[in-house]
Amino acid sequence: MKNDDLDLNHAASQADDGDESETAVTHLLILDRQLDRLLAGCKQLVQENQTLREQNDALRLERDALRDKYEHSRARIEAMIVRLNSLEQSS
Repeated sequence: MKNDDLDLNHAASQADDGDESETAVTHLLILDRQLDRLLAGCKQLVQENQTLREQNDALRLERDALRDKYEHSRARIEAMIVRLNSLEQSS
C-alpha cells in the first residue's frame, strides 16, 4: 500500500483538473489509510480469537481432568462408607 500512497500523492500533485481531482485523490488516500487500519484490526482480532480458542480448549481439558478426578474420589469415598457401614453392622 505504500507504493500506492506514493502514486496517489504523485497523482495529486500533478492533477490538471484542479480542486476536484485533488479532492478525489485525498478521499482515496483517506480510504486507503482507513482500509489499512481496518485490515490491521482484523488481523489482530483473528490472532486474538485464535489465542482465546486455544485457551478455551486448554481450560476444557483441565475441567474434564478435574471432573474425572472428582468422580474417582467420590467413588472411593462411597466405597469407604460402604465398608465402614458393613464393619459397623458386623460388630
